[in-house]
This record gives sequence, structure tokens and C-alpha cells, in this order.
Amino acid sequence: MKTPSPYLKMRVLGAIENATGETIKKRIQKTALLVFIDEEGNKRRFTWRTISTWYYRYKNHGITGITTKSRSDKGKTRKIMPEELLEAINQALPFFKDGKKPNRTEIYRMCIEKDILKREQLAPTTYYRYVREYDLLNDNFDHNKKRLAFAMEHANDLWQADTMFGPYVKNPEGKMIQTKLIAFIDDASRVICHAQFFFNENIDALITAIKAAFYKRGIPKQLYVDNGSIYCSREITLICARVGCILRHTPVRDGASKGKIERFFRRLRDQFLSRKLDLSSLNVLNKQLTVWIEERYNTSDHSAIGMPPINRFSLDMNFIKFLPPNQTNDELFYAEETRTVKKDNTFSHKNVRYEPPADLRDKPITIRFDRNRLNRIIVYYKTHRIGKAEKLNLIANGKLRRGGKK
Repeated sequence: MKTPSPYLKMRVLGAIENATGETIKKRIQKTALLVFIDEEGNKRRFTWRTISTWYYRYKNHGITGITTKSRSDKGKTRKIMPEELLEAINQALPFFKDGKKPNRTEIYRMCIEKDILKREQLAPTTYYRYVREYDLLNDNFDHNKKRLAFAMEHANDLWQADTMFGPYVKNPEGKMIQTKLIAFIDDASRVICHAQFFFNENIDALITAIKAAFYKRGIPKQLYVDNGSIYCSREITLICARVGCILRHTPVRDGASKGKIERFFRRLRDQFLSRKLDLSSLNVLNKQLTVWIEERYNTSDHSAIGMPPINRFSLDMNFIKFLPPNQTNDELFYAEETRTVKKDNTFSHKNVRYEPPADLRDKPITIRFDRNRLNRIIVYYKTHRIGKAEKLNLIANGKLRRGGKK
């Protein structure tokens, strides 16, 4: 059984609030008796100690505390790459003069003896694993991993996302700046969920793009991205966890695993960027891009699926989960930090003091805020939305205490 997703963990923690019991320990023990259904329809139960661990990690660190993130180098050596090991093997082979092909153990010993490798770099067990997994002693060794063509069964089962360098465009100061395109493609239908040019490849740009994609095409079950800094950021991890989307990363140095988005980029270069475009502003460029995607790419027959991507996407409308109509949906894309409310029922953010909309003195809270609108701070307590915090008004509070009313 695979590791539970942050979305499932949050459902378990939410059940604690409705459980009976005088203490948190008893409520957690009651929750441990419940059966939960995961994203794949499997029944799951968790021990009370496991739930307790999630609860206190969430209490102390917010949702990032319960987001299990595998090591980016899992399954890989941290000191030597397969290509480097192959080079070492090739250096060691000429030392065997008898014409007999040496076995893997003899090669390893020769590498150590001739100081081609050091044991601290590569333990014998890791060496044997590399030889086996990458078939390094085969004359037909292929540097690339074995790869199978695949496609998801339904639209929004998986999206691929990536960034591409775009044309130079005038910024508001009149300087020509190279743009960056962030795009999302649905694996099953090949629909471009959203694509947008930005002057900078940063967190704000990715949040803007992913927000537009989610509103436009719904919530994917999985989002497949590379290991770029913006795609590994805490903000994107939080957003995906909040909406129930599993964030997956490609293996390091394996850009080919996102072949569908790379093929789209190639087509975009050949059919869109080769045109005579109006590059007078970023807004104008993005309008032209949107027209090309929605009127040409998404509505033209795709060779891989034999129909227009938008038609294939529409076949799976019953499987697609959209953001429900809600005035607080934008808060799903906010940044998040934890605070402890002081005894005077205030907390600080960016050197500004705020008052929560309820009495939360001495309690840990989570605040969500738009990175570009710091005047809007939303307070959450134990996963519950409490409301918008207000800036501390000392004069108004003084009048209230003296007169009994403002």
C-alpha cells in the first residue's frame, strides 16, 4: 500500500475535530477506528500513533509538516553517476591482459586497486546495483533508461508542466527582455490547459499560471514537473496538497520523461514563434498565444489521438473535478506561514501587527496571504478558516476598553 497523500492525511486530521472524547488523545484513538477511502478507491485505516504524529506535525509546521517528500536522489548514488561508473569500468578493462572477460567483482577490485574509484565513492552493493540496473557490462549499453510509451486513461489523470525560453519582448521600461513560457498539457487528451509568457521564471509566475490552469480546465489528479526550483517550492507543494493534486517530479537529469510537453514546445516554435508576431508588450504576446492555442492547436486533429485535443478532453467531462464556486477559492493559491497569537490577541506579519477575527490568545494559527497583496491575511486554526485578520488599531481598542463600545 502506497504512502498516503497529503490530501488523505488532511481528511484524517479533519475527522479528529468531529470525533468524540474529552482529550485530543481519545479523539485521535476514535479516529483510528474509522475507515477512509483514498484517491484510488482503496479502504485505508491508520494507527492512532500514526495519526498522532501527523496531528502534531501539522500543529507545529502546517501542511508542509505532513507532506512526505522523497529524497530527490532516491535510488541514485550521491557521489557518482552511472555515466561516471561506466567511464571507470572502461578505464579498468585494459588492465586485464589475458583476453578473458572479467566478472563484475574483478572489475570493481581493479577500479579500487588502480585508484580509478575510491571505496568511499561507491560501496560494493551500490556498484552491483548500478551494474545490474543499467546493464553496464553489456557492450550494447544504452545511457538512457528503459522507457515505455504511455498515456493516461482519462483527461486530468495527469498533467505535464514545464518552462521554455520565448522571444524578446519590450518591458514597461521599453527594454527588450527574453520571456519564459510556462505551459501545462493534459496527458490523455493533449489539451493545453494553460500557457502564458512571463518576464521572470519565479514563484509568482508559476502561481499565476497554475491558478489560471486550474480554473480553466479543472484539477488534475497528478502534476508531473521537473526539479527546477520553482517546481520544488513550498508554495506549489502547498497548493497541490490543498486541492488534492499529487505533485510528482521527474528523475534528475531526465527531461525526456516529459515528452508530451516537449513535443508541444517544438510545435509551438515551428508554428507559432515562426510567425511575424507583435512583440510590443507581454500582454499582446499572450493574447496572440491564447488565440493560437484555442483556435488552432486545441481544435486541430492531433496525430497521436486522431481527433482534436479539446474533443478528446470533452469526452471525459464526467471524470473532471473543477473548483467549486466559492469566494474563498483564491486562498488555495496563497502563501502560508504559522504564527502563535500573543496574550493581547495579536500576531505579526512583515513587521505589521494584526488581530485575528476571534479570540485565539496563546494558540498556534496558520495564516494565508497573497504574496502581492499583503494587506489581506486569512487566519486558519486547526485547518478551519476563521476569517480575515485586521491591522491592529490601538486607538480604537483604547476607546473600546474605556467606553465599552467603539
